[in-house]
Amino acid sequence: MALLHGFTRTSRVRGTSTGAASPAPVVLPADDEVLLDAPDDALGRALVGAADGDHTPAVELLAATRRAGAWEHRDRYVRRLARFARSRPEWLDTWRALAPRDPDGLLVDAQRAVDRAWDSPARIELLREVSPLITTAARSDSRDPVPWRLALDHARGAHAGHTYVEELWEAAVRRAPHHHGCHVAALRYLASSWHGSHRECFDFADLAAQDAPEGSLTQALPLRAAFGYLTDDCGPEVRRERLDAAADRAIALSARLPTGQCWPAELRNLLTYVLVRLERWQDALEQLRLTGPYATSFPWDRDADDPLGRFLEVRQTVRTAVAYGSPTATMGSSDSASDRPRGGQGGRLRFGDH
Repeated sequence: MALLHGFTRTSRVRGTSTGAASPAPVVLPADDEVLLDAPDDALGRALVGAADGDHTPAVELLAATRRAGAWEHRDRYVRRLARFARSRPEWLDTWRALAPRDPDGLLVDAQRAVDRAWDSPARIELLREVSPLITTAARSDSRDPVPWRLALDHARGAHAGHTYVEELWEAAVRRAPHHHGCHVAALRYLASSWHGSHRECFDFADLAAQDAPEGSLTQALPLRAAFGYLTDDCGPEVRRERLDAAADRAIALSARLPTGQCWPAELRNLLTYVLVRLERWQDALEQLRLTGPYATSFPWDRDADDPLGRFLEVRQTVRTAVAYGSPTATMGSSDSASDRPRGGQGGRLRFGDH
């Protein structure tokens, strides 16, 4: 387990904290008010500009995140802009042609290239071709951890060796010791390298979360480990207490994040998913209240082709469970807790990259 030690040696153990859901009455938005993957105002302007072929709003958005060191927002914006550029590439191609050394354009282009290669049957070969672009993006700003998150994702897809990944990890945490995206990428690498070694993934996630500041999204890293365990049939059993502790830590973080904004939505959607699998219905309902009208594709696209429809379906299940005490009695289901929530075709959840 040398690789695990390489990851965890940068974390220091601190105290943990837990949170509890509010018992207040819960009013949820109507189904037709719920939005899937809604951008915040700043990203929305950049996407509208890109749709019109104007890259300037995206340039301004990412430059602002780099000046402010807002690495979590930057990471999220880069992913969304790269996703948009796969279907509407003109604005990004123009940006790259006009400013080929711009660190923000380089980073979006590198993310787009990795995403495109990832979906190909020739993934490993195509990812190797992308390596120089990621290296250039990483060298363009020595403070930015986001290229290193991308490099960790790239290494996982390319089946890179442990020594190389440890070097990437150490470079990432030198730039931002608690960057959530880099920690998620490292956790995914551990999970894919040691398939079924959920206890080791929890060990890494718990140490990182204990060392992270109270408001850091890395506080929710054990929730990612719990999601990986609950959506995988492989490996030894993880104690229920550890799953609950991961959920409790994420609940405490969620309570510190703002309501009425879309950027915490992925955390709250993932937390809802895990709480439902743990049959913690009242806690799940509280997270649905906090996320309001904001649904996210992840994690609902893991077991349904229609993530918004799946979110609404699970939301109704949670409401029913809280109102009647048991969704089994009200929905006519005989599924065990470990099989919930199920996909639209009734099959077990697919194993996903957690």
